[in-house]
Amino acid sequence: MHPDKHPSLSSSNIIMDNPALEMRYRQTKIIFTIGPATSSDAVLKELINERVDICRINMAHASHAWTRGIIQQIKRVCGEVDRHIAIMMDIKGPEIRTGDIGEPIYLEQGQLFDFLMAVPTGDASQEGIRCVNVNYPNLINDVSVGDTVLVDSGLIRMQVMATLGDRIRCKVIIPGQFGNRRHINLPGVRVGLPSLTEKDQGDVAIGLEEGIDFYALSFVRDAEALHELRAVLTEHGSKARIIAKIEDQQAISNIDEIIDASDGIMIARGDLGIECPYEELPIIQHQIIKSCIKKSRPVIVATHMLESMIEAPVPTRAEVSDIAHAVLERTDAIMLSGETTTGKYPVECVKVFKRISQRIESLHDDDPTKEVYLPTPKGKMLRSAVYLANDIEDSGLVVFSRSGYLVRMLSSLRPKVPIYAFTDIPELFRNLLILWGVEPFQMDFSEDPETTINDAFAYLKRKKWVKEGQTLIVISNALAKDKVIDTLQIRTVE
Repeated sequence: MHPDKHPSLSSSNIIMDNPALEMRYRQTKIIFTIGPATSSDAVLKELINERVDICRINMAHASHAWTRGIIQQIKRVCGEVDRHIAIMMDIKGPEIRTGDIGEPIYLEQGQLFDFLMAVPTGDASQEGIRCVNVNYPNLINDVSVGDTVLVDSGLIRMQVMATLGDRIRCKVIIPGQFGNRRHINLPGVRVGLPSLTEKDQGDVAIGLEEGIDFYALSFVRDAEALHELRAVLTEHGSKARIIAKIEDQQAISNIDEIIDASDGIMIARGDLGIECPYEELPIIQHQIIKSCIKKSRPVIVATHMLESMIEAPVPTRAEVSDIAHAVLERTDAIMLSGETTTGKYPVECVKVFKRISQRIESLHDDDPTKEVYLPTPKGKMLRSAVYLANDIEDSGLVVFSRSGYLVRMLSSLRPKVPIYAFTDIPELFRNLLILWGVEPFQMDFSEDPETTINDAFAYLKRKKWVKEGQTLIVISNALAKDKVIDTLQIRTVE
């Protein structure tokens, strides 16, 4: 449950806090990635009290034993501080990596270099050309002469010159230091990797046993990958939501079908910025956020948001502008990666996110999102409720849900006021934590809708989210001559 009130920010010699902003609720959600810097009870408690919403576990660097332990620790700490957050498992997904090359070598511009489709048993070099194996033997059938091969986050660029039986011969275009087990990107190349690797399947099984709330699936290229994971979750009765990570050009080409098949999108700007021309990245981010809001799917902006704060105590001005831009575009959530796994200032990074988000959100003066398609009478009632709540000073929206649909629709309309969402389903409570502007609460429902509304008001007042005399817009069912009807009510907190 949420604490009695927003915890006040303590003074810090690192970040000056603005108490006025802390009085305002926050619409943009914060996701942090857990790691050595944040896996102690003390730091976890600090982060939860700073009101992070979701903890991400990066399975690219996590063993099953550590994963089990950290999930149980998060749940235990949440119970101790009496505020529950959601847990997201980020599945590594299919990726192409090189093998070991021994001592790092420097590749010169114009130099030829071979990628082998099998692990060499001896010296596999030909004509004095250095080589390394890759973990994807079918790569030679996916690439063509002239394709670009990017190694180590694009620091080394090569061009395919020929495919020679068991090897792909490339020419170095941009030189650099080549080390062991480097990641390979192939911009514009459709690769035949499986959606879920054997490792991914084992990771998903751990998540199912431990009750994970969100699965973030890496390198989603089309809707089929999501259907495959959905089938596994359905088979095991899991209500976990699937977040599709957008990381390459193929995903951009299929973005509409991916959004439709997913429960949310993560704009993973690391690999995406390598796969696509960097000047296109802001446009892609803008278009994906706009499409997700229109289709009522939550969207996360991730990667490099506060990269400098891995080592530095304050953000760069460019990072401040980047975060502000994402908040201005009304993304549902912003995410910290290395900043909170190995960074020196994990709690300060969350405070930076909070300060920027709340300041930018205070400028929100837009009408409800017009692009959201709400053709039914109930949908039009939701839009009317947002207009009404926006027009009433110091108002809020109260909604009751067992599926999350009404809450998701209200969130996508991006009202100026908080959305207080009540559910009696624990899994749904945690699923709602990702939605923009939504403050979810878990509470038992009464068979009498009026009793449920009164209980919700009493809860909000007791937890100091609302005060006496405040006007709230309530979307609920009501009994009318033994029939249940949808209602929009203007209520005053007694």
